[in-house]
Amino acid sequence: MRLGGRVAGAIDVLADIEARKRPVADALKDWGLAHRFAGSGDRAAIGNIVYDALRMRLSHAWVMDDDSPTALAYAVLIRQWGYSPEALSADFTDDRFAPPAPSEMNLLALASRDIDDAPLHIQGDIPEWILPSFEANFREDWLFEAKALASRPTLDLRANTLKSTRDKVVKALDRAGAKASTLARNGIRIAAGEGASRLPNVTAELSFQKGWFEVQDEGSQIVADLVDPGEQDQVLDYCAGGGGKTLAMAAAMHNKGQIHAFDADRKRLAPIIERLRRAGTRNVQVHDDARQLEQLRNKLDAVLVDAPCTGTGTWRRRPDTKWRLTQKNLDERIAQQQAALGEASAFVKPGGSLLYVTCSILPEENDQQAARFCDEHPDFSITSVEDRWNKHVGKDAPRPRISAAGTVTLTPATTDTDGFFFCRMQRRA
Repeated sequence: MRLGGRVAGAIDVLADIEARKRPVADALKDWGLAHRFAGSGDRAAIGNIVYDALRMRLSHAWVMDDDSPTALAYAVLIRQWGYSPEALSADFTDDRFAPPAPSEMNLLALASRDIDDAPLHIQGDIPEWILPSFEANFREDWLFEAKALASRPTLDLRANTLKSTRDKVVKALDRAGAKASTLARNGIRIAAGEGASRLPNVTAELSFQKGWFEVQDEGSQIVADLVDPGEQDQVLDYCAGGGGKTLAMAAAMHNKGQIHAFDADRKRLAPIIERLRRAGTRNVQVHDDARQLEQLRNKLDAVLVDAPCTGTGTWRRRPDTKWRLTQKNLDERIAQQQAALGEASAFVKPGGSLLYVTCSILPEENDQQAARFCDEHPDFSITSVEDRWNKHVGKDAPRPRISAAGTVTLTPATTDTDGFFFCRMQRRA
């Protein structure tokens, strides 16, 4: 397909997302099934246009004075991919699959508008209603943080030290452009690329099938390291999901001690079985029924609660969720987090630790939630994780946001990772 056909395909997908209010991944998958003639490079280019458009939807629409799928797609090509309107017009002239040209109104707006004149939430490409939360969390840096959440993410991997080493994995993925990560001790990174470039399908690699590495954001790897479990510890991953952090902790414990992986949602938990097998993990028990945990009450050294959240820290990877988030959603997540913390804390032994993690950057879900929990459970108190950051990441590495209480917030702007919050709460002995 030529560029015109790819842009037309992206416009169709954006229109489908808008009309049916559906996840971007589903819309892209359905478009591919309905257009089987499109090659993998075509599908990747269309996906890049769609994701770039959604990441910067507000600023693109403001600059074009138009929020239609066509205007958004053209804004991506001109503002992000470096095409000029004249070059696109020339390229699309004899392409019968190309979309209609931008309107005169669009071109006039594009030529005359400066994004620095737009309202601040539009410059930051975030919903206006959530602006106060960004200001509360990041103060004068909030716009910088918001813009970073609208950038393209890298592809991050974690070397599985039960079967390989980081150097060995980097060498195996050399043709994919893999490099050792800056922060995570076992992290590997593949650059995001620009324009129509596509990321490699690393799960098709033999080294992946052998269990040498897992796909995992560097921020997720870091918060798993900050749990800092000992080799003989008894650990509960209370909201284990697909098991990314469980696998990372199991490797850090050298297959010793014991990890109990639980999730109330059996569908989310299901992939963990195959992942554990491939990784060669032997110190994990998987539970899909809360009744199976009863004998663990007051007995565990560490309980990790990777709580349900708004996912605001993952907006680079899931930009469609940014525009579907509502105050009602936030309120529901806060209630779920309170319930999860209350339930999980019952398994922490005296002197043990409750580790609270979200992939959110909103203070309502993070510091405020942890403070509220400690107020309601006075036998728990927040303890600083700065020493563990220095131990696992290093004093000279790029720094996350570390609060006065010692909680940690990772963001694309500060650590070049997804947004994550980590808090360690210790139970009185």
